[in-house]
Amino acid sequence: MTLNALAQTIAARAKADPDSSWTAKLLAKGPEKCAEKFGEEAVEAIIEAVKDNRDGLISESADVLFHLLVMLQSRGVTLDEVLGELERRQGTSGIAEKAARAKG
Repeated sequence: MTLNALAQTIAARAKADPDSSWTAKLLAKGPEKCAEKFGEEAVEAIIEAVKDNRDGLISESADVLFHLLVMLQSRGVTLDEVLGELERRQGTSGIAEKAARAKG
């Protein structure tokens, strides 16, 4: 499954009954809860990375990607918009990009 396919699935499930879909249930709790859940999953991925647990890191990273897409959906931000931002930054040094953000 690609991230685009997952984003499409999340968008479709956003319209589902929260009693029958985890995604719909999470989205029904609002953007703040979606952000909180994303943060929890990110911390769990960090823990697995620090522990050098490869399988755990893979599993938690999948959770991070899923919950990132749910959080984006909760705020009406599309994966294409995020990918467009990454494309815009392509070829720019990370140092230069951070410096430009600090000035803006």
